[in-house]
Amino acid sequence: MNRLAQTALLFLLGATLLHAGTTDLYLRYVKEGLRPLVLLAGAVLITTAAATLWYDRRTPAHDHDHQHREPRVSWLLTLPVLALILVAPPALGSYSAAHTGTALTKPFGFPALPTGGDAPLRLAVADYAGRAIYDDGRSLHDRELKITGFVTLDRKGTPYLVRMGLNCCAADAQPVKIALTGDIPPVLRPDTWLEITGTYTPRRTKDPVNNGPIPYLEVTTARPVPTPHDPYDETWNT
Repeated sequence: MNRLAQTALLFLLGATLLHAGTTDLYLRYVKEGLRPLVLLAGAVLITTAAATLWYDRRTPAHDHDHQHREPRVSWLLTLPVLALILVAPPALGSYSAAHTGTALTKPFGFPALPTGGDAPLRLAVADYAGRAIYDDGRSLHDRELKITGFVTLDRKGTPYLVRMGLNCCAADAQPVKIALTGDIPPVLRPDTWLEITGTYTPRRTKDPVNNGPIPYLEVTTARPVPTPHDPYDETWNT
């Protein structure tokens, strides 16, 4: 690849990272806390491209004549970078969740939950699952709960409410699942985001993929909601 093509590729990649970091696009690849690093990497790449172009323009013309000409096909390397700008990949969803076992792990402890109030207590999927399995639901008894996630179905059609958690980036995303029982909508489509209102139940099952523990939630109401700003649940590993 010649120097001009290298410069163009560095600039495009840096611009892509800056574009992703200044919009919600970066959330499709890494967790929210890594946004400053995405922006820094984009700035470094653009600076490198500018420095490369400056150095190339200062090189004497006769030195350019001695450089080997590279095939024009090398410019095709810019196409994957352009694809990242033009096509935003969807967040991992029901297919990944159905083929990956629940990643629920025992937390170090369970912080006290807010008390009182008539409104339902809002919990993350992983928070409910952890308390239901590893604390036997002690803090969940007689509480109306509200939990948001997307729907996935196993091979038998059993519905689960899921959030994918990240340790670092989408490549290591793993699901935490809650099985649903009670007043479940008669038709559930995979990847539909639902806000579930319900109550704790001691009923449990095992994940058909890895035999991991999955708690049930007694559903009172369920309503479709838009995909959240951050589709990955960062609270799962706290």
